[in-house]
Amino acid sequence: GLANAVLLAQNHTVVLADPNREKVEQIRHGVSPTAEAELTQYLSDRSLSLTATTDTQTAYADADCVFIATPTNFCEQTGGFDTSSVEQVICAVRQYSPDAPIVIKSTVPIGYTKRIAESTGDANLFFSPEFLREGCAVQDCFNPSRIIVGIPFDTARQRQEAQMIVRLLREGADKADVPVMIVGSSEAEAVKLFSNAYLAMRIGFFNELDSYAETHGLNPAQIIRGVGMDERIGAQYNNPGFGYGGYCLPKDTKQLLSDFAHVPQALIGAVVASNEQRKDHIVTQILRRKPETVGVYRLVMKKQSDNFRESGVIDVMRKLREKGVRIVVYEPLVKEAQYAGYPVENDFDSFASQSDVIVANRMTPQLEPLGGKVYTRDVFQEN
Repeated sequence: GLANAVLLAQNHTVVLADPNREKVEQIRHGVSPTAEAELTQYLSDRSLSLTATTDTQTAYADADCVFIATPTNFCEQTGGFDTSSVEQVICAVRQYSPDAPIVIKSTVPIGYTKRIAESTGDANLFFSPEFLREGCAVQDCFNPSRIIVGIPFDTARQRQEAQMIVRLLREGADKADVPVMIVGSSEAEAVKLFSNAYLAMRIGFFNELDSYAETHGLNPAQIIRGVGMDERIGAQYNNPGFGYGGYCLPKDTKQLLSDFAHVPQALIGAVVASNEQRKDHIVTQILRRKPETVGVYRLVMKKQSDNFRESGVIDVMRKLREKGVRIVVYEPLVKEAQYAGYPVENDFDSFASQSDVIVANRMTPQLEPLGGKVYTRDVFQEN
């Protein structure tokens, strides 16, 4: 949401609404609540007409357009996204701004926007998927791969409003000639989920390639480079790790699998299963070293990130603890003595001396002097 707000504020007055008062105060003082330097640079630019508030009436009253970017986490009990935050915002917006176009940027199940529009009679709802990488959200907002706006009803008014939304998203961008699609809202929702499922599948493929290479004593970098030389495959999203994690891929693949409930499939389910199997393989390889104490170097899912959510290494930690291995964590972003029951040691030298094996999803120069004590599958030292 913040990256989109900065984009829109290049040409318009933008009011950010967030219930977290601490985040609102940070934004007001020109500081990004997330670990992305470019966001802080933009927020400190006082020429931007961008403010933040916890008061929904201030944010929504007289708004010409409202973008929703609330979290929609996957609920294992219901087998689908929890979209209650989206519905709460829609209700609040309609209380203060009955006719403003509402653009849902939160990831939702396929068919969601049309279902809400039909059940409420609200003909001014739209869905626009975002394709932002963590740590590069501003860069991706200003240089979008494509702009897609989904309309639940194919009417002249909705097509006109969709064109207006496209202009809002395109006019602040640095990239010229951004590809644009105006499609049905369900198709737009499907684009988001299938795009992330494909990326997850690609990560899973190269992780399994690495598992094979590690098991057979082969050089994974040479194999991956050779495979990537095929222009149809390419060299992106090919660096092995401990399994995909973060805000999007775990929940989006599970939601897509849920949407396939009555449709024959094998591949989508295999992507989800492969991610779990990769973590099991990592645990097996660590246990072969017979460590009493495993040090986990950083919880973040990748470099330039402050996000621990569903980070693959956290599942590895859990599986190791279930095998009786003691875990100690080095994570400068955690200021407490423990994280989720695991002891945290923020003195690196003390952390290293306690650890029989140090597990690192991503290698850094700080670890290089420790040599063979470090276990990582970071072949190319990149995200």
